Formats: sequence, C-alpha cells, structure tokens
Amino acid sequence: MKNVLLLLVGLVVIYFATTGLNSTRNVVTAAPVSAPKTIKAVGRLGIYDELNLSQTGLQRAVFEYALRGWQKMDTAKSMLTIVDLSQPSNHKRLYVVDLFNKKLVFNTYVAHGRNSGDLVPNQFSNTQSSFQSSLGFYQTLNTYMGKHGLSLQLKGLEKGFNDNVFNRNIVLHGADYVCEDIIRKTGRLGRSQGCPAVPYADSKGIIQAVKGGSCLFVYAPNPDYLKQSAYLSSAYTSL
Repeated sequence: MKNVLLLLVGLVVIYFATTGLNSTRNVVTAAPVSAPKTIKAVGRLGIYDELNLSQTGLQRAVFEYALRGWQKMDTAKSMLTIVDLSQPSNHKRLYVVDLFNKKLVFNTYVAHGRNSGDLVPNQFSNTQSSFQSSLGFYQTLNTYMGKHGLSLQLKGLEKGFNDNVFNRNIVLHGADYVCEDIIRKTGRLGRSQGCPAVPYADSKGIIQAVKGGSCLFVYAPNPDYLKQSAYLSSAYTSL
C-alpha cells in the first residue's frame, strides 16, 4: 500500500512539472509599443508652428499658399506679407513675416475695397474704378509721398486677377479709417478704393520693411482664383 501511495505522489509531481513547463513555453511576450511619431513641418513651413501663427487667426493652408508664391517669385527678399481677407476687417489680418530670421515683424489691421463687401469681402476685381480688392501675388516696388503720406507702389503678378493694379493706383498706404476707434463705432474698419490700407501708426514701418521687391499675397477663399492661379499650381517644396 505504501509503495502504491509513493507511486501516485510521483505521478502527480511529474504531471504538474510537465504542465508548468509547457505553460511557460506557451507564454508569448508582447513587443513594446512605440509612441507614434510626431510629424513636424520642415523648411520654412515650420515657421508657422515656431511663431504660433494659428493663435493669430492665420490658417496653415494660407501660409503654405503664400510660400508657394514666394518660392515661385524666386525673390532674395526675406519679407513675406500676407493680407488674409478670409478674416473680417475687425481682426488683425495683415502679417509681415521675416522668413530668414523667423520673426513675425507686423500683425495689424488692413482695409479692403469698399465694393468688395462689408465686414468680410466677397467680391474682387481687376478693373479700373471698381473700388474692389484684387487677389493674388504682388511684388512691392518703390515708395513715394502721396495724399496719404508715405506710400508703396505695387505690381500685380497674376494676369486677370491683379495685373492692372499699378494702372489702378492700388498702393499700400496708411489711413485714418484703419483704427480701433472706427471698429468700436461701426464694428468694422473703414474701406478703401481697393488699396490694402493699414493704420498710420504702422504704415511707415511696414513700408520700409517690405519695399523693393518683396512678396505680398492677398488671399480670399475664392474658388476661381484658387483654381486658376499659376502661382498656386504646385505645392511648396522645402529646400
């Protein structure tokens, strides 16, 4: 009887030893899960994040559009000026960005043409006496003293959209109707005859910073312009 009990105990020990070993062999160790990589914009498109331009109301897509034109112009000038007419005129919707030094040099108010719309413009023209804003890419030219003081001549680069602005006397200048007092009284800025007018307090600094061949981009989400613009036909490529 004793021998039988010893035999049974031995069999139990062997059984558990065998099943325990198999259990160990069947354990699968999960591979460590790596954290998802954050994809960062490279080249000058990364300036958008570095300067927190989203906090100013400027959309990333608009900044990328502006870079396309700046790149296509192949200008040596570091200043890129964006007039974002998708925003209402009571927002600071003009941006002067120094692409080489990665600085937001100016962010201020800018007027649109009186016949382009009220608070947010929705009509644009390239024709004489339309009193409407013209979309697209411009090259800044020379300064002169006019009825608004120091002013900056502009050359429209896009046929059919803004190539008539020089003949229309569309220039960048200061104006007393571009100020917060007007916004408080009317809810919006005053409007121009089509010029991108800025506050007098900022006008001289802006003009001196961007004169002489830099890129200016006047944007609105206009389907015809976005579809037909030669300057937006290819994406920005980081160099």
